[in-house]
Amino acid sequence: MRATRVVRGMVIPAHPLALTAARKLDERRQRALTRYYLDAGARGVAVGVHTTQFAIRNPKVGLHRPVLALAAETIAEWERRRQSAVLRVAGVVGPTRQAVREARVARDLGYDVGLLSLGALARATDAQLVAHCRAVAETIPLMGFYLQPSVGGRALSYRFWRRFVEIEEVVAIKIAPFNRYATLDVVRAVADAGREREIALFTGNDDSIVADLLTTYRFPRGREVVSLRMAGGLLGHWAYWTRAAVRTVDRVARVRGRTVPAALLSLGAATTDANGAVFDAANGFHGCIPGIHEILRRQGLLRGRWCLDPKEELSPGQVKEIDRVVAAYPELSDDAFVQANLDRWLS
Repeated sequence: MRATRVVRGMVIPAHPLALTAARKLDERRQRALTRYYLDAGARGVAVGVHTTQFAIRNPKVGLHRPVLALAAETIAEWERRRQSAVLRVAGVVGPTRQAVREARVARDLGYDVGLLSLGALARATDAQLVAHCRAVAETIPLMGFYLQPSVGGRALSYRFWRRFVEIEEVVAIKIAPFNRYATLDVVRAVADAGREREIALFTGNDDSIVADLLTTYRFPRGREVVSLRMAGGLLGHWAYWTRAAVRTVDRVARVRGRTVPAALLSLGAATTDANGAVFDAANGFHGCIPGIHEILRRQGLLRGRWCLDPKEELSPGQVKEIDRVVAAYPELSDDAFVQANLDRWLS
């Protein structure tokens, strides 16, 4: 296991799955996506997560280990050329036995952190959830994950997070409940535990990306006031237009601690509007993954928007919405960057 350090301002895209029209892994374009993210300035990549499609774990599909291995190999090649480290994040899901098994696969392939989803333990108590997390933490350092219930997550209380952050192997948390109250529960738990210097916080709230990155969270602890910030984001929204996302994070870093310019708040609103169209918020996020694929298809990074499940397609009217936000917010796109490098990434 490499000891890659989490640094402030990290852009971590949630890696999609490149498929052929026959719904088989397109290795050439899968590698191209990884190269795109790294050349765009991402300092980490998350693989085997929701955006990669959970069905890769289906024995009939058999893509879990191959997809993680391909990303790890491509990252290693990039690191050797650039002499720069990349944070490898592997999605870990399922009941305890499955989660531990996936953590072992990720560890053996050189991943640094396991992004632990608790959606499969919908009826577990806080004590059972913490025991599950401790079991997985024996294999790989953990990034906690508060996933919004509408896409497979579950409600998680402050009491759970307060106990979770006491696990020594917890090094980060992705906060993505799409809920401001729930977001505060996680941040406050880290502050109350005194682990704000040890646990990095990443926004996964696609509906408030810029606001999360700009915010300083302050909580009293005894006679002191503890301040916490997001170290960056781990987002499906950053699986496309990644170069522009890096520029946004850089802009946020330049204004931290000063008066926030109105233009940056407007950029945050534009980002949320664009995300709503691509992620299909109007239809309960049904077309989320195909929406990401559609942007990447238009840029030439993917051949189509195929998913492993043939029924997983764009919702009615979603193409029109995507057309609208693409035209409305050219500043969010990185089409020119992609076109200048696409042939090299595909080689």
